[in-house]
Amino acid sequence: MVLALTVCGIVVVLVLVGLFVFGLRRRLIQRSGGTFDCSLRWDAPESGDSQGKGWAYGVARYNGDRVEWFRVFSYAPRPRRVLERSAIEVAGRRVPEGEEELALLTDYVVLACLHRGTRLELAMSEDALTGFLAWLEAAPPGQRVNVA
Repeated sequence: MVLALTVCGIVVVLVLVGLFVFGLRRRLIQRSGGTFDCSLRWDAPESGDSQGKGWAYGVARYNGDRVEWFRVFSYAPRPRRVLERSAIEVAGRRVPEGEEELALLTDYVVLACLHRGTRLELAMSEDALTGFLAWLEAAPPGQRVNVA
């Protein structure tokens, strides 16, 4: 009986520590400001695929001329993907379709992009999309901006 209670106590403590570390990591990511919730689908299929596969929920952070994207359910301190402003080409926007509506948060807009030849899709709220497009267009003089 004592062994079972000890094991259960250890499991509860480990779960609580894991949740605390998730929260602490997100707090550290957001500390510098300029963050927004953003789902990402890397190597996105061509248009017409509404199965909702490949989406990962994350947090994006502006960092100078880059957007750093972090997975939410990860302990990694470094971003999973880094998108450079000068390499992002916006191909269009759309609303989630079919099973994508279940894979993404409510009222998200999907932005189709190319980054160094890789097709990707970003899904974010309308407000975050406005900020993202403004950030893209606010490139320093001399940099090309590819917003469709």
